[in-house]
Amino acid sequence: MGPFRYTALPAKVIFGFGTLAQVGDEIRALGCSRALVLSTPQQRVDAEILDEGLAELTVGVFSEATMHTPVEVTERALAVFEEAQADCLVALGGGSTIGLGKAIALRTDAPQIVVPTTYAGSEATPIIGETKDGAKSTQRTLKVLPEVIIYDVDLTLTLPPHLSATSGMNAVAHAVEALYAADGNPLINCLAEQGIGALARALPVLSRSPRDRDARSDALYGAWACGTCLGSVGMALHHKLCHVLGGTFDLPHAETHTVVLPHAVAYNAPAVPAALARIATALGKNDAAPALFDLAENLGAPTSLKALGMPEAGLDQVADLAVANPYWNPRTIERAAVRELLDDAYHGRRPEAA
Repeated sequence: MGPFRYTALPAKVIFGFGTLAQVGDEIRALGCSRALVLSTPQQRVDAEILDEGLAELTVGVFSEATMHTPVEVTERALAVFEEAQADCLVALGGGSTIGLGKAIALRTDAPQIVVPTTYAGSEATPIIGETKDGAKSTQRTLKVLPEVIIYDVDLTLTLPPHLSATSGMNAVAHAVEALYAADGNPLINCLAEQGIGALARALPVLSRSPRDRDARSDALYGAWACGTCLGSVGMALHHKLCHVLGGTFDLPHAETHTVVLPHAVAYNAPAVPAALARIATALGKNDAAPALFDLAENLGAPTSLKALGMPEAGLDQVADLAVANPYWNPRTIERAAVRELLDDAYHGRRPEAA
């Protein structure tokens, strides 16, 4: 065993069926009594039902959360938070809502209770990405780590198969990069393999039987495991490319991760064969990159940037931005090779076996 460092993240996790009923108890346990409930416009009805059930413990609902956490939306939410004299946040939803809660917490230190309804995994991380003037920036700080995560499997039973697939692949990406992170460690490696394996088993079942309770439970556990990996170690080329693509061209977050992941893995394969072997084993296949592509394709998820509306003329800009301020990566980030990666992702070419 080689040397490593590991720092546990201070968060409370409640997992099960029907756990939404515990939100009120958790607000009180935080010493709070004036929660602002957050959601996207699409989930406003669910947020209002939660708000009504919490009665005197909330100050209302802000339902303008949107993809990539635009600063202008955060500023509107912050004004509502301050005017209502709220003392904590309850985020009900996926990555967009969770991101908004983090952005408010970054500016106020308000405690957060997060109730994920997708497999985004960002609820388990001290990472926030914000978009301003068409550019997305990220930072890591414990100020944005939610104090409480309440996983209620019941809330995922109606998640459409397409969203299950792309959200799940997004989560898988977190664990994949954790297996070759510069600051990886044995505990996170084990958790990463568990998360990838749980989602790889559950997602095909959910594409056929969306209300399968066992598969939903496995997928939500896998999302937590993968998110915890992302929160505990650093990111590499895959996340850098997805942040550039999403922030610059407003591409859908989970779908972008789904498309880019097999190609980023193929790019790094020569530098980290042991990690790639662990990924393949978790997937139950022989070769990681084509297996990830096949999993997405079999789930009916998008496999090309072109299908997401990415302009081909923008690929050079993405390559330039990726090398201008790169994340750490196990293989040297070379502009020409990254441009080739992006071309493969744009056209949806299946990576070749190693």
